[in-house]
Amino acid sequence: MTPFLFPINNHRLKLLLHNLFSELNKPESTMVDSFQTDSVRVRFAPSPTGELHVGGLRTALFNYLFARHNKGKFILRIEDTDQSRKVEGAFENLIRILNEMGLEYDEGPFFQSERLDIYKSHCDELLENGFAYYAFETSDELDEMRKIQQTQGRQTMYDRRARFFSENEVKEKLASGIPKVIRLKVPLDEEIIFDDLIRGRVKIETNIIDDQVLLKSDGFPTYHLANVIDDHLMQITHIIRGEEWLTSVPKHILLYRAFGWEVPKMAHAPLILNPDKTKLSKRQGDVATEDFLKKGYLKEALLNFVALLGWNPGEGETREIFSKEELIEKFMIERVSSSGAVFNVEKLDWMNGEYIKAMSDEKLAELCKPYFEQAGYDLSDGAKLIRIMFAVKTYLNKINEIAEASKIYFQKEVHLTEEQKKIVNSEASKKVFSVLKNKIELVEEITKGNFKPMLNEVAKETGIKGKNLFHPVRLALTGEEQGPELGLVAYVFGKQNLLQKLSQFI
Repeated sequence: MTPFLFPINNHRLKLLLHNLFSELNKPESTMVDSFQTDSVRVRFAPSPTGELHVGGLRTALFNYLFARHNKGKFILRIEDTDQSRKVEGAFENLIRILNEMGLEYDEGPFFQSERLDIYKSHCDELLENGFAYYAFETSDELDEMRKIQQTQGRQTMYDRRARFFSENEVKEKLASGIPKVIRLKVPLDEEIIFDDLIRGRVKIETNIIDDQVLLKSDGFPTYHLANVIDDHLMQITHIIRGEEWLTSVPKHILLYRAFGWEVPKMAHAPLILNPDKTKLSKRQGDVATEDFLKKGYLKEALLNFVALLGWNPGEGETREIFSKEELIEKFMIERVSSSGAVFNVEKLDWMNGEYIKAMSDEKLAELCKPYFEQAGYDLSDGAKLIRIMFAVKTYLNKINEIAEASKIYFQKEVHLTEEQKKIVNSEASKKVFSVLKNKIELVEEITKGNFKPMLNEVAKETGIKGKNLFHPVRLALTGEEQGPELGLVAYVFGKQNLLQKLSQFI
């Protein structure tokens, strides 16, 4: 088995010169400037086949952070050559999510479906130089081929029959007009060796690499051909993507070799896993970025959490909360692990709660308004809304919990069970309410800190303490057995509302 590390020989030198002159002589409309660049250029290249998976978000984020950290360019390319899988509105949704998450791209979007002539001309070049060949099998023939291989316990792949057709046989089949594809002619008995920035040295034998289809019968390129051509023409210096593409690298290296192009540096991030270590998928819960935003996760928290799926900020760093600017400053591809990253929803909830706590009451109130409106709450008192944020945000993990957490502040009257009515209607409770009401009347307003001292004074004057004091007050104000600190509850209600509520039970 011969190791392959880009050997230079007369044929390869000739090919390099051929490709150089071919590029220079191509029409300007079919080219992206292909001069060599020393600056970092990365790309995010999703397919418009549905919602943006959090794995896709992480790929976009890693590329974005790498580009910004190295003062390079972040390019958006839409890989839409598989028209059968294209979903209406998916592209628009992708752009909206990227914008909402603050992942601004510097160039693009480029659409592969608008670059078919480029791929066709390059594929013709591969045919001319003996690196590709025509194949003519029908879908049924390919299915039969796979069934035979499965029966024999062999790897299912194209059996390479068409690469041995004579020149006359190929001409006859082309002249007949039967459907055809163009396949990569993978060299046999070699070993592809490449260095991955995350996984280190990788070796793969060419005998197990399929003669991949490059150009389909409908004239559209496959992912592999279009990917390599675009990465070269768009001067991509680093390819950062998920590890599911690792097995495609040898095919891509063979294409770079055939064209005589330099291979970009590559980094394959680990899979994102469920807690049971299976691959994260919709079967086990939400996986779309939009789902998490709709459920009340803040974009800043989601970005922070996703950044830590497989990446760490370095030794000695104990923090887990990072702004986008801090992530840009600290991001290094060498700190991405090769091990699978577990998507821990409990940790995301905690992190989101930390971001909520740190947010200003005014900003949080704006974000929460849609949830209040959906619950039918009266939002006419803006000052009260700000006080509610101060009182409840400590208890929130997601902003969609705000309506339930705030319902005690919007109910027009409390609803008590018969047992609870006995408690608030007792002589002891009425005594507490009366003394507390008098003290509230003496202050100009209820502040964040003056209600608890009032309760302490009530305890001294009435001799009623502990649960016998706090429980009836909470029931009278909220109708609930448990809840936020009474001082916060009183602060939200305000003086007049407190007096009105206590008067009902005196």
